[in-house]
Amino acid sequence: MSNDGLAAALQHLDHLAAMPSASERVAEVLRQQIVGGAIRSGTRLTEETISARIGFSRNTIREAFGMLVAERLAVREPHRGVFVATPSRGDIQDLYATRQLIEPAALEFGPGCSPEAVAQLRAIVVAAREGRDAGRPEAVAEANQRFHLAVARMGRSVRADQLMLGVLTEMRLVFHLMDDDRRFHEPYLERNAAIVDLLEQDRRPEAAAALREYLADAERQLVEALDTDWADRARRS
Repeated sequence: MSNDGLAAALQHLDHLAAMPSASERVAEVLRQQIVGGAIRSGTRLTEETISARIGFSRNTIREAFGMLVAERLAVREPHRGVFVATPSRGDIQDLYATRQLIEPAALEFGPGCSPEAVAQLRAIVVAAREGRDAGRPEAVAEANQRFHLAVARMGRSVRADQLMLGVLTEMRLVFHLMDDDRRFHEPYLERNAAIVDLLEQDRRPEAAAALREYLADAERQLVEALDTDWADRARRS
């Protein structure tokens, strides 16, 4: 068959590329519930419960589980089942190692660091301050996620964007372990603002250096908090 013949044969199937499969739809439902904190770390994901609740076959649900495992949002334990992932100390360190590679480089060297991109960062900071002043810590946390994703996008790399989106999704699991304590978001709001100040002055190397220090501090704070939480649980048990 010629290329023209192949194209003709497939011309009515173009819409299929945009249609998510059943397993992708199930994975997205579960992903939203995990990232939103409704399904917490350590929860067992059972095919029976999910099938009864949302009506898909168990084979479809197994495929969805595979997607979540690949995204590190779930883990498959032999002879026990599939569970929502519980980030470890090593996971946090690995996540921040990835962020250190992507974000400061995007600030300093990314071709997408335009006045429009910097203005977008400023708007995110403004939204975060409004959330803080209104007593809405969840708005501050959401704005912080958008800030860092926008920073990564300055690199203009689809692959880096996808990696960063996965990293930030995993970070939600980390913050849920800490019950989204505002200490892990609000103190960094003004540091975000300071980075934008530097970018507006075209001081990209200084902005990148500030972000490297910021990420190192955030990693240290989260690791220490997780270690303290585990120690408290051990004493209570």
